[in-house]
Amino acid sequence: MLRLLSRVGLDAFLIGLAAMVALSWAAPGLGRSGGVLRMDLVAGYGVALVFLLYGLTLPPERLRAGMMNWRLHLLVQGSTFVLFPALMWAVALVLAGRADPNLLLGFFFLAALPSTISSSVAMTAIAGGNVAAAIFNATLSSLIGVALTPLLVNAYLAAGGASLDLGRVLTKIALLVLLPIIVGQALRPWLKGWVERNSRWLKSLDRLVILLVVLNSFSDSVAEGVWAGHGGSTLVLVVLGAATLFFAVLWLLWLVCRRLGFSRADAIAGMFCGTKKSLATGIPMAKIMFGASPALGLIIAPTILYHLIQLIAAGVIARRLSASSAAAGTPPPR
Repeated sequence: MLRLLSRVGLDAFLIGLAAMVALSWAAPGLGRSGGVLRMDLVAGYGVALVFLLYGLTLPPERLRAGMMNWRLHLLVQGSTFVLFPALMWAVALVLAGRADPNLLLGFFFLAALPSTISSSVAMTAIAGGNVAAAIFNATLSSLIGVALTPLLVNAYLAAGGASLDLGRVLTKIALLVLLPIIVGQALRPWLKGWVERNSRWLKSLDRLVILLVVLNSFSDSVAEGVWAGHGGSTLVLVVLGAATLFFAVLWLLWLVCRRLGFSRADAIAGMFCGTKKSLATGIPMAKIMFGASPALGLIIAPTILYHLIQLIAAGVIARRLSASSAAAGTPPPR
């Protein structure tokens, strides 16, 4: 059964996400802030742990091989931090007054997130793309997003007359995101061997923290009645919106790559890195930026569902590209 699920992009982590959402609906008192399990404390300290592990596991020496392909870097970062936010800002202007503002905020937050590292690199490798460039771009995107994501979200909110407490948000991000990454990188020379030997359970610990943050966020939203009036139709609309966003950007990137004359390997890396959004970064950052909002569960819903769509769709596309490369006798790039 697990093998069958993995073939369509579903794994234990995605099943765990669904389980946390279901548990928050069934028993919000367990996971809500100040509740029985005190998930707010676990989630708060867990954010720092996630990024400490990121710093420990990030191999800087693997980035140098992909640094010089500046056209591809501009394409990926432009897609991640310009194209996505511009599209969602335009959609929000069209739908203003006709859609829940928290849901629109959730879609813009999704659009402002950096690319994901692990699945971008994995899908690029499966499809026969430029893996070195994928590693560089996905990692660069994650580091840029530490500062740029909250700035973009604040600009979006300011246009509607609201704003983040940007000083507080950036301070918390510096303490809970940037500082742990720096500490992790500083400790890496001494802990590199231990990290490599224990990479499997460290990855599981990382994912467990994300699951607990999701449980806390959705439990707070359910307990505060934020989801009242948002039934199955809302989830369907979010899925359709997330899928439309993914395939629209995918199509645009593929056209741009062809117009610019990118090699097949670079086009594959650009397509996968430029369409991915990081759940692993997004959930902890949402907790920092909107942690006091009872609507946090509604805000992160587009990010969770986009993550599901991007894994399934990208998995299918990567396998088809791999099969077409094999049929054409194209050697995999290094």
